[in-house]
Amino acid sequence: MPYALALAEALGQHPEVELHGIVSQGARLVLHHEGPPEDVLLAHFAVLHDPSNLAAPPASGSWLHSGMIICPCSMATLGAIACGAGSHLVHRAADVTLKEGRPLILVPRETPLTEIHLRNLLRVRRAGAIIMPPCPGFYQHPRTIADLTAIFARRVLDQLGLSLPDSSRWGEAGLAALSSSC
Repeated sequence: MPYALALAEALGQHPEVELHGIVSQGARLVLHHEGPPEDVLLAHFAVLHDPSNLAAPPASGSWLHSGMIICPCSMATLGAIACGAGSHLVHRAADVTLKEGRPLILVPRETPLTEIHLRNLLRVRRAGAIIMPPCPGFYQHPRTIADLTAIFARRVLDQLGLSLPDSSRWGEAGLAALSSSC
């Protein structure tokens, strides 16, 4: 959930983004255990859709949007997307996003992965999804967990063609050069 909060904060800072959210019952349970407080995360959404409402705008291909991020993405949600057999709005919206050829970014939360998980990841990748496990990068010298989650959030925004002005990139001033002894 710290990654979800960092993404919501980063997307909320972007002037071109109106952030819509769908928070499943499972996500609410995880949010309760991992934090932040639910109202802190939900405050970043311009619109919050009921996950049981299959008539909500994200369920339709005619609803225009720039992409969808599922963060965190449970293996149950991954399986539903991989099989095209969704039971709520998160699944349906992901299916429509793929159908319409828009970016679908999945941030899986499980480890280790079973062969079933790996096959489902490959299936959704082949269908057009972008798989982004939250692997921290250390070349930007993060000092806190908040630094790590913010760096990852900026990498996700890159996949949507969005960037923030303070995004340091490899090879730019202030970032260490790769040593030839690596």
